[in-house]
Amino acid sequence: MKRKINLHTNLEQNQNKKLFFLVAMPRSGNTLFASIMNQNPEIACTPNSITLEIMKDLSLLKETDVFQNYPDHKSLDNVLDVVYDTYYKDWPQPIIIDRGPVMTKGNFALMQKHFKRPFKCIVLLRDLMDVLASYMKWYTENPDAFVNRFGFKNDEEKLSQIMNVDGAVAKDLEAIKNAFNYPDICHFVKYDDLVAHPEQEIRKVYQFMNLPYFNHKFEDLQQVEVNGMKYDDTIVGKNMHNIRSVVRKVHNPYIDKIPERIRQKYGHIRF
Repeated sequence: MKRKINLHTNLEQNQNKKLFFLVAMPRSGNTLFASIMNQNPEIACTPNSITLEIMKDLSLLKETDVFQNYPDHKSLDNVLDVVYDTYYKDWPQPIIIDRGPVMTKGNFALMQKHFKRPFKCIVLLRDLMDVLASYMKWYTENPDAFVNRFGFKNDEEKLSQIMNVDGAVAKDLEAIKNAFNYPDICHFVKYDDLVAHPEQEIRKVYQFMNLPYFNHKFEDLQQVEVNGMKYDDTIVGKNMHNIRSVVRKVHNPYIDKIPERIRQKYGHIRF
């Protein structure tokens, strides 16, 4: 008699990892949060991740002629069920925090179907005007910033491009809005609270994850590196993901320079 192999069970036994998710707009403390959490040698917090894109791309195979000609849903679903387990199989850390817009309605439906573990998501919140002011400061101080490469004439055009419906800000914003519908599986951290009271907010994160607190430091912070991997900001522009060495609130003068039309269109989006 042939022995039946359960792919899910084997992967879980081999890894025994805990997986959590991180949702946030850019310029909302993702890199800072990852730098802090990665001080714990048991945790790998990814400031960016392609795992969700892998799952979405695989799911789209069901729309191809080849699949529809031979629609083996079960076999493809088996692959989708273990995307996250397989991706992180060889990572040495037993606890993974994976960043991506998993809480949009479409993405969350996909996760509900194929993520076979308890689902918990950390959501970083920052008022949209503060996000855009942070973008303005960055692209003004860094001429090679991606938004400076398209010939836009002024800040209104640049910020409109950043708010493009297909861009990262819009997708993450959609995910954040939907996350509020699931308070039982989502923990919300306001950026202003994180920089004002970092230990208090990080302790709450550990409580949410049901993990023992690690004695983090909030000064002499290091730039994010996970298993020898660092950001390559040549893609988006220099200093996109640089963080200060000390956690503290800093006034950004660009908040007063946001164009009025941008403020009228998006100023109501506050958390």
